[in-house]
Amino acid sequence: MNIDKELDTRGLNCPLPILKAKKALADMTGGQLLRVVSTDAGSIRDFQAFAKQTKNELVEQQTVGSDFIHVLKRRTE
Repeated sequence: MNIDKELDTRGLNCPLPILKAKKALADMTGGQLLRVVSTDAGSIRDFQAFAKQTKNELVEQQTVGSDFIHVLKRRTE
């Protein structure tokens, strides 16, 4: 998977990982991939809801140790 941008939001709690992802996606073009690494367990549910609301595709979610990794694809306009 070719990630275009990565955000490290470890140590931040909701809603900061979502807000940072929203800002990053706004600067990206359609089809680009954003990886967000978080330590907030609630981020799994939060990113699922965020993707639905914003129509960005949630490509992958995984847990690696204490990290929750989310990959979003920027929607095409």
